[in-house]
Amino acid sequence: MMKPTPEHNERIAKMTFASVYPHYVTKVEKKGRTKEELHQVITWLTGFNDKKLQELIDNKVTFETFFQQASIHPNAHLITGVICGYHIEEIENPLTQQVRYLDKLVDELAKGRKMEKILRDA
Repeated sequence: MMKPTPEHNERIAKMTFASVYPHYVTKVEKKGRTKEELHQVITWLTGFNDKKLQELIDNKVTFETFFQQASIHPNAHLITGVICGYHIEEIENPLTQQVRYLDKLVDELAKGRKMEKILRDA
């Protein structure tokens, strides 16, 4: 299993949320899910409401800033599995892990997983 390199972590930290967000929207809508559902998933993970999310997009914040301002859900550690060749639960860099949490949730949404399964509130 691959292990993220410091360069990989740095690249992720410097990416802007605004540059990735449209891809998330496209990915879920292509599979028949809605932007509202996407926002529900992002809100669950980060605590951001729609207004805050739009502000972060408008300000083109990096993932580093995005997650610094987030209140990560206490059950986020229940998000496990492989994304982009990495075992999420084994990623040591907290920021990279949080970005992968988000990727994984978007993935599950796009794959048609039920919302109550995606939002790990059990």
